[in-house]
This record gives sequence, structure tokens and C-alpha cells, in this order.
Amino acid sequence: MTSHPTRRTVLATTAATTAALALGASPTAHAVPTLPNGTSKDKVLVIGMDGLRYDRIAAANAPHLKAMMSEGTFGTSLLYANPMAATSSGPGWSTISTGVWPDKHGVKDNTFAGKKYGQYPGFLARLAQVRPELSTYAAVDWKPLDTQGTVTPGADAKLVLDGDADGYTGHDATIASEAEAIIHDQNPDVLFVYFGQSDIVGHNSGAGSQAYLNQIAVQDTFVGRLRAAIKARPGYATERWTVIVTTDHGHLDAGGHGGSAVEERRTFVLATGPGIAAGARPIDTRLVDVVPTVFKQLGVAVDPAWGLDGKPIQERSADPFDALTLSSRTDETGIPATVLGYTHTPPSGWSIINNAMGTGGMTEWRGWSFATDEFWSRTQRDQSRELNVRARGVFAVADSDEWADKTFSGNYDTTLVTPAYDVTGKSAVRLDFVTFYRQEGSQTAQILASFNGGTPTVVKSYTSDVISQPQSVSVPVPAGASSVSFRFRYTGSNNWYWVIDGVKVSTS
Repeated sequence: MTSHPTRRTVLATTAATTAALALGASPTAHAVPTLPNGTSKDKVLVIGMDGLRYDRIAAANAPHLKAMMSEGTFGTSLLYANPMAATSSGPGWSTISTGVWPDKHGVKDNTFAGKKYGQYPGFLARLAQVRPELSTYAAVDWKPLDTQGTVTPGADAKLVLDGDADGYTGHDATIASEAEAIIHDQNPDVLFVYFGQSDIVGHNSGAGSQAYLNQIAVQDTFVGRLRAAIKARPGYATERWTVIVTTDHGHLDAGGHGGSAVEERRTFVLATGPGIAAGARPIDTRLVDVVPTVFKQLGVAVDPAWGLDGKPIQERSADPFDALTLSSRTDETGIPATVLGYTHTPPSGWSIINNAMGTGGMTEWRGWSFATDEFWSRTQRDQSRELNVRARGVFAVADSDEWADKTFSGNYDTTLVTPAYDVTGKSAVRLDFVTFYRQEGSQTAQILASFNGGTPTVVKSYTSDVISQPQSVSVPVPAGASSVSFRFRYTGSNNWYWVIDGVKVSTS
């Protein structure tokens, strides 16, 4: 293994930088740190833009971000909300840096109480453990990203700028200038560069304002400068650079975040680099995908023991639910007509049994439906639908609570049936999936297995909440059986809901 110099930290304070700027100096008036010489031709730049609503980029003068969208992959998604975590910076940047959701990393708000970075370290700290020969750098000016151990631990050098007396003042220009110099003049392997002024303008003027669009334009110029510095490197022709832009949360049109509104929950991952498809708009991207994307681009094998929740952004979804054609609302008048988000038509080979289903109710939720996070969670805020973080893209949902929001009669009784899978000569069959289940009253949730088309038998039942977790069920294969299909049966009456996604069947 290549020897690595002692890791060092370089700090710059607001006071020193402000004084230098007052004298007409460049934003990088402080000493630029000298990084260890990089050892990899695979290099990654992660740019974090605090509180940047992705749906406002189109209206902004942002040629560099838009060029990245054309050249790379742009995946959008929604965050959790309370009680899992607030849509605030502490949980957001913790999720980005660690590659796991708040129910693992433990950060629920900006107090950082309960953080579990020892078990789920940031990606720079992880790289320092498994690839210490890499040359790494971080630049931030929201101090908790450093003092709480969220992003900067593990970096060979870091720029940490102080906030003012009110707690935070953005220093995007200083950060951009130093990062630009380091990329152009030195040989870093991995960089995290943070721009926070978008959040300040979001709070002061709102995401619906022209000031917010103007700030996106300013930060876009910084993206352009960093990309230009990469391309101007002497060794650029033989290097393989990945650039990732992401955000920690959204903003209300009037300004502010922390709650459960869709606008506060908007996040994105935009990436260009080797193996990353140009112009792709995957529907299954999640914020936890930043870390696995960084690792994949560096050739770092992910240890399952790390417990990461994400996947590389370039991995295409094989889930048949994600290929379904979705419709706009029918009875759910609170959902914008522009949001295409549900269907009752299952994928080929799948079926839905509604023989015992009651009549009436909300059309969208009469029996198993296939829906997106935005469509489903818009039906009613703050009933924990925002916690469906481990489902991706389109998922199956049986929601007796929403169905009962319109006049109905009878009970809610619906069964989702998988295709038949070959189990010839196998001793066991395993069903893996992600589920989100809330229990109430006399409702039931059962998984049944049917071999060779015979009478289904119950192999698992749910009687208590399971909040968006991976599940596995192993079933012995009877002698002589050649096929199996699984059924997900949900019954209730104005109770809660059951979500199923990522269904996989394997044999042994």
C-alpha cells in the first residue's frame, strides 16, 4: 500500500477572510493547504448545495447544471419527515455523507443528538479507513458539518469557515476559489465542496422568489469554474472524473423547511462520470445513493457489514413496478392534476384479487394500487407516509385509510399475487422485499405461498408496525413442487396501510 503523509487540517476564520477581502484580496487570502499527492486516476468531486429545490433549476440561468443534466444522470426524490427526522440540514447532510437513513445514523434534527457516526461514518472517514492512500479534501462553512463529525472527518485537509454572531454566514466564493485552486494546481482524489448561500436566500426570500433563482445562477457559476478546473488539469486526459451535485432538503415557496410539505422534502442527485448514462432520469434514485456512487466510481467494494441503504446511481432499476404507466388523480382532488402517480394495472405476470373487496371509496386506493412517493404521500400529510424511505420509484400499496375517505360499503380485502417462479429440484425458496406496514384495530396483513397452483398457506403475518424495512421469508419447497407464487393479502376497514416493493425470489 502506498504510504500516506500525516493527515492535516487547515482552518480559516471568517474574521481573517473578511479582513482580507476588505483590502481587496482574493477570496482565498488565507493559505491554501497542501494536500498529499493523489494516487488514483479515478477521482470524485461532490458538491453540496444547501436547500436547493431541484424544480427551480429549470427557471434559473444555470447553464452548467443543465449541461450536467444533459451529460449525466439526474435523479429526484423526496425526503422523510418527522417522526423519522426533520427536513433540516443535520439529518440531510448526515444521510448524504453516511449513505444511510436517519433511523440508522440517528440524527433527527440540528441538535445532532443520537448521532451514530461511529457505526455509520461519513464517506471521507470511511475512505480514510479502507483507502488511506487517497488524497481527500473538504470545504464547509456550516460548522456542524465539521464540529459534529458529519462530513470532514477523514479529510487530509479541510477548510472550515466560521459563521457570524447570528450563527451562519455563507462564504461560497471563498470556498469555490480554494477548491478551484486545489483542483487545478494539486492532485486531489476526492473532494467535498459545500455551498450554503442557497439556503440563506431560501430562508430570507423563499424558493419562489427571483432572488432564489439569482442565487442558483451564482452557484452555477461556481460549478462551472470547478468543472473547468478539472478539464484544465495537466493529467485530465488520463483521469476519470466523477462530479456529483446534491442537496440536503428543499424549501417552501415562501421560505423555510423542516416540515412535511413536498416542497421541503425535494432532493436530487445529479452525477456525471464514467459509466453514468447521459440524459438519464431514473425514478428510483434516493439521497442515500451518493455514497455508493462515490465508492463505485473509486473502485471501492462495499462491505455488506457497513449497512448502506443506497445503490450507485448508474444501476438501473429491474423492479417491474417501476416500468408501469401511471395516471393522474381520479378522486384525490388535493393532488395536482400534473402529478402522474398511480395505476391499478399490475406488471405482466402479476395479478390483483379483489373478489371480496367492498364497493365505493376513493378510486385510487380501491384494492392494491401502484403509486409513487409523491402521489401517495400527498394524499394526507403527517400520517407517516413520508417515512416510506426504502421503497423506490413505484411501489405497491394497499391503503384502507385513504380508500375510506369517500363513501364506501363493505370491508377492504385485497390480494396482490406474484408470478409463478420455478422451484424444480430446490429445497427452499426465499422471498425478499421492502415493506412499510402500520397496524390498527382488526386489520390483517399476510403473506401466503402457493405451490403448483395449490391452496395458498400463510408463511408470514404482520401484527405490529414495520417502518420501511427490508424483509426476508424462507419457505421449504415440498417434494415434487415445480412452481411457487406468493400472495400479499391485506384486510381492514378504514385502518392504515401496507406497502410492498423490491420483490425478489431466489431458490436454494
